[in-house]
Amino acid sequence: MLGPLASLKVLDFSTLLPGPFASLLLADMGAEVLRIESPSRMDLVRVLPPHDQGVSASHAYLNRNKRSLALDLKQPAALEVIKQLLTEYDIVLEQFRPGVMERLGLGYEALKAINPRLIYVSITGYGQTGPYKDRAGHDINYLALAGLASYTGRVDSGPLPLGAQVADVAGGSLHGVIGLLAAVIARQHTGQGQHLDVSMTDCAFSLNAMAGAGYLACGVEPGREDQMLNGGSFYDYYRSRDGRWLSVGSLEPGFMKQLCAALGVEELASLGLSAQPAQQKKLKDALRVEFEKHDFTELCALFSELDACVEPVLSLGEAVRHPQFQARKLVTDVPRGDGSTQAQMACPLKFSNGLPEPKHIGSALGEHTDQVLGALGFSAERVEELRRAKVIL
Repeated sequence: MLGPLASLKVLDFSTLLPGPFASLLLADMGAEVLRIESPSRMDLVRVLPPHDQGVSASHAYLNRNKRSLALDLKQPAALEVIKQLLTEYDIVLEQFRPGVMERLGLGYEALKAINPRLIYVSITGYGQTGPYKDRAGHDINYLALAGLASYTGRVDSGPLPLGAQVADVAGGSLHGVIGLLAAVIARQHTGQGQHLDVSMTDCAFSLNAMAGAGYLACGVEPGREDQMLNGGSFYDYYRSRDGRWLSVGSLEPGFMKQLCAALGVEELASLGLSAQPAQQKKLKDALRVEFEKHDFTELCALFSELDACVEPVLSLGEAVRHPQFQARKLVTDVPRGDGSTQAQMACPLKFSNGLPEPKHIGSALGEHTDQVLGALGFSAERVEELRRAKVIL
């Protein structure tokens, strides 16, 4: 089966998380993705624990369905390989700091001259322009500068480090894929490619969807636990008697009535949409008391029969086994290459025509070097010559 993106051929120069997660989505949807990797400077994700049969589980997941070409981009002969690849591959994804690809002779303008249809996606922390463009950063820094961390967390303990990499994935990966596919559609009409400048911090800034709208239009500066959706109302997490947690999102009156009736505090249901902090506190305190009267399993059983927007906080292991995710087939078995398989998170996108079955887990460094160069017309002698010169692995 061919996926919906089977016509796309992508050269992926990225490492770590944002770029590889973006190209994972593309590969899962059928795009042909070729990773261009350094033979000497290993991608940190390749050694990130935990390991399964000696292979990083994160690498095996993030780089499934992709081939690997180990190429030393600092050597002139490598540039010739890239130029030949551009006769077939017309999308480039890179994640270096601004200026690095230009110094290697692989910047957008140089490659565009070879293939005007080239779509060139640059994912960086702060973008290609501005005073921070050359500054180092990580997910926590992008969220801090974008304002998101200022109203996420508790009043008495400050901002919370999030378990998921929101700026990396929701900022860089997903916006990168959206922009790339938009450029593909534009190219179908114009015949021309373009350069996409994707800043993870910019995209994290745009995630201030409702809070940002309120500040810019009304001057309301959000703070920790002072908004309807960030702990400033009953919309929050509640501890059970045995120390587990449940999420309560019963915003609409019908859901609030079910919540309060189930806990025996029907008279407080009218406070759910109150804009008065004192009334929200009264409701929240009452809910805390009621939740702590019951064990976790009892509460789960109670709310499983109601449509009240109350759900348990599950561990990752519990989530994997949850019947909803089982029914949605969000775990898949991916071939390792030795006849065995590895369990991985499946592509979450559901197409009525289906998606191709996963082909293989993340490849070994340079696993497809000979195959790729052979397809480009390189003789076995030339490949060995490049290997002796350490242009390839």
